Amino acid sequence: MSPHPVPELSAALAALSTIILGKERPLRLALSCLLARGHLLIEDLPGVGKTTLALALARVFGLHFQRLQFTSDLLPADILGMSVFEAATGGFRFHPGPVFSEVVLADEINRASPKTQSALLEAMEERQVTADGTTRALPDPFFVIATRNPDAQIGTYPLPESQLDRFLMRLSLGYPAAAAERALLVEPERRDLLAALPPVLDAARLRALQAEVQAVRTAPALIDYLLALVQATREHPALRHGLSPRAGLALKRAAQAWALLEGRRGVIPEDLQAVFTAVAGHRLSVADDADPARVAAEILARVAVP
Repeated sequence: MSPHPVPELSAALAALSTIILGKERPLRLALSCLLARGHLLIEDLPGVGKTTLALALARVFGLHFQRLQFTSDLLPADILGMSVFEAATGGFRFHPGPVFSEVVLADEINRASPKTQSALLEAMEERQVTADGTTRALPDPFFVIATRNPDAQIGTYPLPESQLDRFLMRLSLGYPAAAAERALLVEPERRDLLAALPPVLDAARLRALQAEVQAVRTAPALIDYLLALVQATREHPALRHGLSPRAGLALKRAAQAWALLEGRRGVIPEDLQAVFTAVAGHRLSVADDADPARVAAEILARVAVP
C-alpha cells in the first residue's frame, strides 16, 4: 500500500504552510477535517493565527467565506437570517444569514449565549436551516470553523457537550517556534500574502475528494482496533464516560481522510493514531482535573495495535 499523494492536496498543504508557519501537523488535521466533511474547533489564546487559518483554508479551496464575530448580544437571527416584510410584494421575503456560506468562521464562539450557540446545531448536523417553518439547504461543501478562547477568560460561556460533539476535531496552534516567529516579524504581513494566494482547488474538486474519502478502505482488523480504542475510553478510570458510537464513526471518517491526505487508499493504524486525540479529546468527560490529551495518549499506549 505504497503512498500516492493527491497532487492538489499536496499543493494545498504547501500553500497553507506559506501562511501558517511551522504548523504542519495542525494544518494536516484541519485539511483532514475538511475532507471528512466535518467541522473544526480551534481552541487557543488570541493572536496565534486561528482566524488566519480559517481565511487561508477558504482561500486555498476557492470557497465563499463569511465571518461571524460572536458576542454576548448576538441573536440566532443574526446567524440564520430572517424574513422581512416587503411592501412592494405584500409578503415576507427570507434574507439568508451568514450561515449560508461554504466556509463559516464562528469567531470566539464561546462569547455568545448558549441560545445563540445552539442556532448552529441544526446547520452543523443536518446541513440545513429551518426558519419560519421552512427548511432550506445549506451550500455543499459546508464547513464551520469555530474559534474558542480559554474558558477562564472574562466574558466567555462554556460550550455544551451537544455543541462540542458537532465538531469532528478540536486542535490548537500554540506559539510558533523561534524561527517561524522571526519570519513573521521580518516577512510581509500574513494577510497581505493571503490576499495574493491563488486558489489551488475549487468546490467541485473538493466535493470529489470528499467522496474519495468515503471510498478509502478500512479493513476488519482496523475496525477491531478502532472499537478497542473506543472501549478503552469507556473503561478508563479518569473518565466519567467514554466515546459514543457517533464518536467512533467520526474516528473512522477522520482516519480515512488522513489516509487520503497521506496518499493511501486504505487506512492503517498510524492514521487512526494521528487523528485520535483531535477527534476524541473534546468528547472525553474527564474526572477531577485530568487532562484529556494525556488520557488519550495513555489509551493509545495501552491498546495493542493489530
